[in-house]
Amino acid sequence: MFLLRSQFLFAAATILFNAATIQIGSAIAQTTAPDAISAEQKKAFEGIIREYILKNPEIISKAIQRLHEKQRIALAQADQDMLVASKQELLNDPDAPVGGNPMGNVTVVEFFDYRCGVCKRIKPIVDELVKTDPNIRRVYKEWPILGPNSVIAARAAIAARNQGKYLAFHKVLMEANSVYDLPSILDMANTIGLDTERLRRDMNGKEIDEIIRKNFALAEKLKLNGTPSFVIGDTLLRGARDLESLRSMVAEARAAKK
Repeated sequence: MFLLRSQFLFAAATILFNAATIQIGSAIAQTTAPDAISAEQKKAFEGIIREYILKNPEIISKAIQRLHEKQRIALAQADQDMLVASKQELLNDPDAPVGGNPMGNVTVVEFFDYRCGVCKRIKPIVDELVKTDPNIRRVYKEWPILGPNSVIAARAAIAARNQGKYLAFHKVLMEANSVYDLPSILDMANTIGLDTERLRRDMNGKEIDEIIRKNFALAEKLKLNGTPSFVIGDTLLRGARDLESLRSMVAEARAAKK
């Protein structure tokens, strides 16, 4: 561990040294004729910088912290820009199933895959969030990224909308411990009274191809890196959180509307 830390600090110091040299060189170049700086002067400047860093090694960690903060702010701003550009697709897609309170003042959008273990673990948390807050509108984005059986499950869930049972079937599919092949999916559909012959036919509709294509395109546009992913107000959340964190995000989204 000590060796790795030493190597990291050495690399960081090298970066700082090079950056400082470039900045000083640039500053000098703006006030001095190009041929007025000798190799000896440049070497002297480099020696001063090196000596300062060696005498004040704490500036390395401070510089790295500042860099991380600048990167965090830049990423947050990039997320904001993407959310603004995707607002209609996220909030008003007529093909996206809606749960919770359709007239709620905060929308929680979730991208998920039925074969995603983390999606299964966070489902009761999101359910509790929506159950205990009557003003949350929940939007479901089928994003089957974990293989062919994920696609089969997503197609079946979307097709269940034609029979008015998307939300019930979503619950069954998300809570199941299944391989999600067609026979097991049809068995699950049968348990909630779906017409399985109609479901099988509807699953092959071209409109379902388009819905899944749109969801993939939107996930790519938002630079999502896996399931689950959420959009809550102006916050893009990649991954899971606990209930209190989600409630805090909802509160922030609600406050931002006032």
